[in-house]
Amino acid sequence: MVRVLLVDDDQELCQLQRDYLTSEGFAVTLSHDGESGLTMAMQGGFDILLLDQMLPGLSGSEVLRRLRQHSSLPVLMITARGDDVDRILGLETGADDYVAKPCSPRELMARIRAILRRCAPEKLGGNPAASSDLEVGELKVFGRRRQAYWQEDLLDLTSTEFNLLEELCRHPGEIISKSQLSETVLGRPLTRYDRSLDVHISNIRQKLGLLSDGRSPIQTIRGIGYLLLDESK
Repeated sequence: MVRVLLVDDDQELCQLQRDYLTSEGFAVTLSHDGESGLTMAMQGGFDILLLDQMLPGLSGSEVLRRLRQHSSLPVLMITARGDDVDRILGLETGADDYVAKPCSPRELMARIRAILRRCAPEKLGGNPAASSDLEVGELKVFGRRRQAYWQEDLLDLTSTEFNLLEELCRHPGEIISKSQLSETVLGRPLTRYDRSLDVHISNIRQKLGLLSDGRSPIQTIRGIGYLLLDESK
């Protein structure tokens, strides 16, 4: 059973979302403020956190910032519709994805399933995808363990960052389009003004560091997508 922690101060909306998710077989725990939500998330026992940005006490971004210091729990941020600043801030802080409020129960479910399908497929009744160890230059990715190393140092990646890096490692030296990455990793079609991939890639670059010649291992191919450099080619 998928265990969901929903942190939102809109109690009526929380009840509606819990009823829907429960009807889909999920176990849902509610919290209505940042402090208690962070405490519950830190205690563990959940598969995904649904986190509203606007909360009494600690904001959603602050909850996420503190959580990321200790946990890689998948996080779906809930932001005000059209508030691009909050969305980007959430992604930069370590959110796996976001959904704009108000959203339909079906859209919420789709976003949850997309995240879990990549990081915990067994929770949805499936089997973990066959994963092999990948090595590109000084980057090593271990799919089963969901760990990545750069120059022998373990990278502190969110589930979505790991999935993106793993996908790029499967195609070293090849250009992977943004639309392909969005479908494969985020589980949804790429929309015109969606900057989620750009922010995730930026986060990964900061954690990877640079090659010996000063270039980033991940190159942006303007208007197309991204390429993981393969120095062996």
